[in-house]
Amino acid sequence: MQTSSTILMVRPANFGFNQETAGNNFYQQQDGRSSEEIKALAQQEFDSFVALLKDQGVKVLVIEDTEKPIKTDAVFPNNWFSTHPDGKLILYPMYSPNRRLERRKDLIEQLMGLGFKVDEIIDLSFFEQDGQFLEGTGSMVMDHHSKMIYACYSERTHCVPLDYLAKILGYQVIAFEAQQEIGGKMSPIYHTNVMMHIGSDLAVVCLESIIKASDRRKVQETLTSAGKKVIPITAKQKFNFAGNMLEVGNDGGEKFTVMSQTAYDSLNVGQIQLIEKYTTIISPQIPTIEKLGGGSARCMIAEIFLEHRG
Repeated sequence: MQTSSTILMVRPANFGFNQETAGNNFYQQQDGRSSEEIKALAQQEFDSFVALLKDQGVKVLVIEDTEKPIKTDAVFPNNWFSTHPDGKLILYPMYSPNRRLERRKDLIEQLMGLGFKVDEIIDLSFFEQDGQFLEGTGSMVMDHHSKMIYACYSERTHCVPLDYLAKILGYQVIAFEAQQEIGGKMSPIYHTNVMMHIGSDLAVVCLESIIKASDRRKVQETLTSAGKKVIPITAKQKFNFAGNMLEVGNDGGEKFTVMSQTAYDSLNVGQIQLIEKYTTIISPQIPTIEKLGGGSARCMIAEIFLEHRG
């Protein structure tokens, strides 16, 4: 199963620029607007995004962020937990101390209260003590159908927790180094889901960011042999969040590729036509969240693969 029919999103209470994460997330940009204005705009963008999804019949669980403690990045829940069809819920080790506050026991309890079957909670946050991190489906792009995990190493994605998780899930890891040019210098791409997306039939990848030719070839060949049509994107498109997509579904069996308007506008006609051959595109306008948070549409969605006791 590749596509979740239920997704979870966290409505931000105190969205803003996170100084702690800006060191290696080069997509974040400071802003002169007041924190109240920024917060109001982020909530507006969030609500419009949810409305677009619901219009297409996508089931969205909206969980309210708590006012205290302040969590500027709570709108990106995909980094701290993931769910799996066998009832596993996994908690991840986070790079930024202030983002660790996002791991909420009450949110898991809310999920269970709504009838989702959680059989086992696996908490990997102990890796933080050793400075080892793996930020959920930001650090990893999973092909659930082929049981593969794609990941680029960075300060937020380390091989020990990655291999540990792969063993738990019984998945195979395809790991590589990917870089981007920032201010004339090459720097690691901090999250894999910035440069890569895998859907049921398609994979969108910034192949040119993968340093070694052998790794590039391996990624391409593995995706192709898994039956994916590979759409390469450029580094410039990646900077416009074109790698940050997610496929979601509705109860009618329709598939949608979710990407921001910024990402959509960066694609060429051929790329859009290819995506639309397999799915319908949903493209919310989230410029404030993208600019200050340095994350886009995919980062705002946690997929719920758990069985429902409906």
